[in-house]
Order: sequence, then C-alpha cells, then structure tokens
Amino acid sequence: MKNLIRYFYNLFVSKGLSETTAEYLNLLIGISILMVVLFIVDFVFKKVIVAVFKSYASKSKNTFDDYLVKNKTFNYLAHIVPLSLTIWIVPMLFVSFPTAEKYLEILFHIMVIVLTIWILRSILRTFRDFLKSLSSFKDKPIDSYVQVFMIFVWFIGGIMIFSSMTGKSIWTFLTALGAMSAVILLIFKDTILGFVASIQVAVNDTVRIGDWITMEKYGADGDVVEINLSSVKVQNFDKTITTIPTYYLTSQSFKNWRGMMNSGGRRIKRAILIKTSSISFLSTEDLNKLQEIELLNEYLQDVQKNIDIHNQENNINKNVLMNGRNLTNMGVFRTYVELYLENHPYINKTMTIMSRQLPPTAQGTPLEIYAFSNNKVWKNYEKIMADIFDHLLSAIPYFDLEVFELNYTINK
Repeated sequence: MKNLIRYFYNLFVSKGLSETTAEYLNLLIGISILMVVLFIVDFVFKKVIVAVFKSYASKSKNTFDDYLVKNKTFNYLAHIVPLSLTIWIVPMLFVSFPTAEKYLEILFHIMVIVLTIWILRSILRTFRDFLKSLSSFKDKPIDSYVQVFMIFVWFIGGIMIFSSMTGKSIWTFLTALGAMSAVILLIFKDTILGFVASIQVAVNDTVRIGDWITMEKYGADGDVVEINLSSVKVQNFDKTITTIPTYYLTSQSFKNWRGMMNSGGRRIKRAILIKTSSISFLSTEDLNKLQEIELLNEYLQDVQKNIDIHNQENNINKNVLMNGRNLTNMGVFRTYVELYLENHPYINKTMTIMSRQLPPTAQGTPLEIYAFSNNKVWKNYEKIMADIFDHLLSAIPYFDLEVFELNYTINK
C-alpha cells in the first residue's frame, strides 16, 4: 500500500520534478483518488446494507427493525467502513507532512466520536419509537428519558472532543467541571428541574400522554400529546397547542380528568331557578291532576295516604291548607326530577342521583340536578344534559311552578 501511495511521487521525481513539488502533487492526486474511492465505497455500502436490512425488516414480524430503518441506523453504520479507510490511508498520504498529520489525527478522533454519537442517537430514537408502539408504554414520558440519555451522551462526547483537541486527559475536564458545578447547575437549571419533574410525573402517575388536563393559569384545557424533558404539550379543544414547563406539573396545581374518564359516568350538576312566589301547597284537586303523571302516581298515592292518616289521627283542620302535613308543588317536582333521572336510559344508576334545593337568592330558589351520565364523550354528554333539561323545563308548568326570568323594562 505504501508503494502504491508513493507511486506518483516516484513518477514525478523520475521525470525531473523537485522532491517538494512531487510531494505536493502526490498528496493532491492521492486525496482526489481517495475522495472518489470513499464516495463510491460509502455509496455502495449504504445501498447494500440499507437494502438488505430493509428487505429483512419488511419480512420480519418484529417492528423493532422497522424503526431501526426509519431512524437511519444502518445509514450511519455504513459510514464506519469509509471512515476506517480514511483513518488507515490518510496518515500514509501525509507521511511527509508530520504537522498536518498531527491535526488530522485529532480530526479523525473527533469524527469517530461524532459518528458514534449519531449511531447511539439513532438507536435511542429507535427504542423511543418502539416503546411508544407498546400499549404499556404509550402514556409514559419516553421522550424525557431519551433526551436525558442524549444529553449524557453529548456531554461525554463533548468532553472527549475537547480532550482530543487539547491533548489533556478526560479527568482534567471532569475536575474543572466539578469546580464549575455551581455555574453548570445555573445553566442547566431548567433541564435538571424538567428531568426530576418527569421522573416524579412517571413514578407518581400524575399525568400520562392522552390525559385530559386543565391548567387555567396557562390556558391549557385539552389532551396531553407529548411529555419531554423541558415541556408538556397540551392540544386544546380548539386544536391550539399550549406548552407548559414540565416542572410546573409538580410545583403547581392542575386538574386531571382521568378519574372521570375511568369512572362510570360524567357529572351533571346544574340548577334551575324557580320563581319563589310560584311555590305553594297542593290541594286535593291539584293532587288528582298530578296523579295522572305515571312516574308520580304510585308515589303520590302512598305519601298522601300517610299524610291523611297523620292529619286524621291528630284532628288537623284541613280547611286551611297550611295546617298539618302537606305536599307542595316544589317538593313533588323535586321528587319527579329524581324519578325521571332514575328511569333515564343515559343516567348511571350506580352513582349519585339527587335533586336538591339550594338557598333562595334574589333570582329565585335554585333546584339543583346532580347525576352522572353513562356516556362520557363530550358531544354525547352535552346532548344528554340538554335533553334532560329540555324535558324538565317543559314539565315545570304542570306543577304550577314558574322559571325565573329577568325582565328589563324599557322606558320610552
């Protein structure tokens, strides 16, 4: 090989050129030939290796090799052969240029380190994509861990590059970095906080990818689509993206709707304002009229029977309705609401169903409906809730009740 590399030098010297000129011409021709050879070798190896592994990956049932191809791992591996040839041949080309050979040696060390980092990066990305494809890891912050490993790899690579450039040992840089630890902590404060937060989030299972979270302070209300070392990306329901620093998930409060999504229903909690002046006792005629409502028929018969027995035993004068025990239109309507909800096909019967009266206000007496729909999809939930209140608002006049409405008087 040495004779081949010195071929043009010997040829030029035999033709009468000076040794210095022959050395430079030999070097120039050698580099040109080497570049052409390296290009061909790199192209062939890249084509052959990638084609072979693509063919294997397409036939293999395992998806891991597909992600290796996707992240160009084999493309980077194909560079090993041309780089090895370069490291082997170039020193022989520059044998007459010892100063340049010294710098080229440093350059080759750097190239080896960078190529190694690229290969490790592609492998880490492959593991990331592969783990994300597994159901048990889909909601885990894999990006955070990959970024931490990549920071560590680049950190070690950077130290090795500086060691090659300066000729000093790695321990010298590590000692210097130890002395600069305060500055390093200040520079990488957010990275360190994000790393610790991502571990806490994963260990405590606070947030998963796919969770619906609400963080009003930062305008976040939607699904978590990515958790990485520095931030959490939330796709809001209007399709905008809100980015929240990862460590805010451990230092500040937010609402995670996962509990609701995993439960048997989604809560309905809304009140109807009843005009207070429309609340009254029910007469016998009123009761007979309300008994025509199928849901209330059995209830009214049973409760009125007990009331009549109580009033008779205590000789209550029922010429005045307020004497003794009585039913009110508000109380009967409250019972009707609960019976209606208990018979509704889209209300979860195993969870709380309640109709309660809240303290009276200047806008009337609120009657709150508290229940859980068995369908948690937002659109379906809103439809179920709207249908329920459409029915109840339409039923209110049957009980001689009125819904409060604020009327504005326009002075002409």
